[in-house]
Amino acid sequence: MISHIMQYQAEIVKALLETGFLIGVSTLSAILIGLPLGTLIYLTRSGGVREHRLINTLGNIYVNVVRSFPFLIFVVAMIPVTRMLIGKSIGTLAASIPLSFVAIAIFARFVEQSLLEVPDEITDTALSMGATTKQLVLQFLYVEARSGLILGLTSSIISFISYSTVMGVVGGGGIGDFAMRYGYQRFDYVLMYATVIIMVLLVQIIQFAGTQIGHRLNKR
Repeated sequence: MISHIMQYQAEIVKALLETGFLIGVSTLSAILIGLPLGTLIYLTRSGGVREHRLINTLGNIYVNVVRSFPFLIFVVAMIPVTRMLIGKSIGTLAASIPLSFVAIAIFARFVEQSLLEVPDEITDTALSMGATTKQLVLQFLYVEARSGLILGLTSSIISFISYSTVMGVVGGGGIGDFAMRYGYQRFDYVLMYATVIIMVLLVQIIQFAGTQIGHRLNKR
């Protein structure tokens, strides 16, 4: 069994690198765009520090629509957008575009939920001290919610891994595509279950690391 799997070592490594690229790009997008978006939704909500109905509605529409869209259909629907952004719709880079859009929406909601768990007294104290919105967010809200943010990011990354397994539909590759092409379609169930084990181990490692970091940062 081991010798059979090792025959595909190069292909497995290539698939893992493609999955790593997809997860890396989507995670970076979640942090750089999803974090500010979730914060903006929190701040502009009804009764929020910077209440703004239009901005809040638009932010929630994006998050709700993208999160509720069947992912495989979303990937196909995003092909014209992907082609417009990078000039092509096939390949690992192209596959990272729709995954990033979903990553932003998923993490933005986690961010909003984490910030909603911050006691109102923290916000009131910051504002009474004359803190600006930037200071409130960076020095009070994020500090207080850091554990929840890390755990939310961990759950998001695990979701990204799950979504990345269907990227073969646009030639995105990855370990899921490897399992389908070399395992399922060739009736090679040894390879298919080997890739399943790899995915399970990857998720377990990420979950363990995220949980440990989140607990260490939790000072409540």
